[in-house]
Amino acid sequence: MTRDIVIERKTAEVLDIRDLGLADYREVLSLQQQLNQRRQGGQVGDTVLIVEHPPVITLGARRSANKLLVEPDELARRGIDVVEIRRGGGATAHNPGQLVCYPIVHLQRLVLGVTEYVRTLEAIGIHLLAGAGVAAERREGYPGLWVGCKKIASIGVRVSRFVTYHGMAINVCNDLDIFDAMVPCGLDGVEMTSVEKETGRPCDIGPIKTELARLLRHYLDGKRP
Repeated sequence: MTRDIVIERKTAEVLDIRDLGLADYREVLSLQQQLNQRRQGGQVGDTVLIVEHPPVITLGARRSANKLLVEPDELARRGIDVVEIRRGGGATAHNPGQLVCYPIVHLQRLVLGVTEYVRTLEAIGIHLLAGAGVAAERREGYPGLWVGCKKIASIGVRVSRFVTYHGMAINVCNDLDIFDAMVPCGLDGVEMTSVEKETGRPCDIGPIKTELARLLRHYLDGKRP
């Protein structure tokens, strides 16, 4: 059973970070779209949604990168939803233990272009993972974060009238088997990893979530003119 998600009116020019807990992907997508429209109209300030999702595979706008390895009926039997969306990139997956953030921010206010914005998300992820004991890095031409040849974070964004939505997903302590049902981001042969797998010890997503909120404020509030 999923919770009702209610949009709150917000006009103050501060970064509003909302922890949605575990929430259905389709509900959160609808919330993102509504917030994006309201941000364009100046009805709300910059907002970031932090969330974990029940098992779901999302298919991006680049159809050639949407590669499922399991039939939809079998995915449904396994309790994995499949959702087609319009963000950049190809197929990716979400499940509990993966930390996802969806910034709905105005790039003109942040004085950022789209490429700079993606690099900012990557910087947030690099610092977050370093604090968790994982040295991650960028990889030229492949948005997201990598630990050697293994991918630990995926980034896919969409921008409408300078306002962003979708965002970044970081594997913390989630079950990586879900990625066996697809080709992550359309990259054949890529191996997915997580904080728990890289450190070899159990990790608590709570403190990592708190640190993510701090970094979001530092990078996305601190750039305001």
